[in-house]
Amino acid sequence: MSRTVLVTGASRGLGTEIARQLAAAGCTVVAGTRDPADGERVAAELGVRSVPLDVTDPTSVTAAVDWIHEHLGRLDALVNNAAVNFDSGADPLTEDLDVVDGAWRTNVLAVWRLIQAAAPLLREGTEPVVVNVTSELGSLARMRAHSPAYSVSKAALNATTRVFADALAPVVVQSVSPGWTATDMGGRGGRPVSDGAAGIVAAVLRPTVHPSGSFLADGRTVPW
Repeated sequence: MSRTVLVTGASRGLGTEIARQLAAAGCTVVAGTRDPADGERVAAELGVRSVPLDVTDPTSVTAAVDWIHEHLGRLDALVNNAAVNFDSGADPLTEDLDVVDGAWRTNVLAVWRLIQAAAPLLREGTEPVVVNVTSELGSLARMRAHSPAYSVSKAALNATTRVFADALAPVVVQSVSPGWTATDMGGRGGRPVSDGAAGIVAAVLRPTVHPSGSFLADGRTVPW
């Protein structure tokens, strides 16, 4: 049976590539995008469905989940990919706290909100899984001052993964890092976006390979 998957932040870069690979694997993919025009473009390009979704807007989140329930009747996987504020080179001593607040709202609180909204559908899914797209910059064992707002938000996202791995069981919840990829956020010099997306797609298609609540990159565990 085809897996039904919602991918947030699917208008470009990593989100679009995740949607592309999942569609190629036979999944029914819903591309969540803030701009409906972007959603229509991605849907036409990839042969997927789309839904307007601003993950920071509670009304938009509820409407998107209701749309999936009404039109598709199921949700087997949620990929929380939308993220902001890769503040490379920022100094935590002088960082604009509005940047920190924005990272928290999108990278952590929005994920929490969407998991809450999607939980009833996920509980009825087939081998249901939530994949939170994180970063190895969020590893406390490796953390430095680089990209402070982004790094701290991803550490908090990893904590969110652990909390929901317990609360949402038997739904599997994972943190998966794509590594440094050549996206608008990651900048030039990273590896191909297709390589970064592959580990995320694998977590969607084979959700029980690793224990729920894992922190993964390319199929290997990352120290918290």
